Amino acid sequence: MNKISRTQRANGGLTYNRILEAAGELFASTGFAETTNKMIAAHAEVDLASINYHFDSRNGLYQAVLVEAHRRLISIDSLQNIVEADLPATEKLRMLIEGLVESAIVDKGWHATVLSREFLSPTSHLKMLMETEIPAKMPFILGILSEITAIPPGDPSLLRCLASVMAPCAMLLVVGPNTFSFAEEIHRMTRETLVDHLYSFAIAGLEAIGRKHALGRVQNTSPDH
Repeated sequence: MNKISRTQRANGGLTYNRILEAAGELFASTGFAETTNKMIAAHAEVDLASINYHFDSRNGLYQAVLVEAHRRLISIDSLQNIVEADLPATEKLRMLIEGLVESAIVDKGWHATVLSREFLSPTSHLKMLMETEIPAKMPFILGILSEITAIPPGDPSLLRCLASVMAPCAMLLVVGPNTFSFAEEIHRMTRETLVDHLYSFAIAGLEAIGRKHALGRVQNTSPDH
């Protein structure tokens, strides 16, 4: 009985992953609105009932695809490895940007296209991503930025730093190779060129904000105040 149960669980996991991969590929190529359960089942070579069994509905499947896409872009494990690395915070930032560039452009997986489609034309499911995956990862990145700027994690200005650093990286997802006239040029750049530019841009801004924050702290603690 235990052997049969283990086999069923293993087969269930394989089916789950096959459906997830098939759905990711189709959502990337045709979009959520145009992708039917029938198309996904045929692509995954499973019966229609398997989709509802593993994901409850097409909406549930799409949400699972969004979560997996974001994890492939940047996972909590990879963030934890970066944060725990015995390196200066500036090098941790470079590692973070390297990973994002690698995942968004070099890998060329369906995850980048799915996220690009969702960010450019949001569905109601984007809220789920914003309430689950993204908040779980923010503290890791904020910790790195706090080390660089010496701004406490709870300071609202650190959130502005987060937006300033991540927005150019997110642009790599949105600017697909066939979206804008300059997109092809960006996608032809080497990984090293993109990483160096994004890192230099980010670190210059962070260091400037860090100096401004330190100056404001000194002024606020001066005898005249």
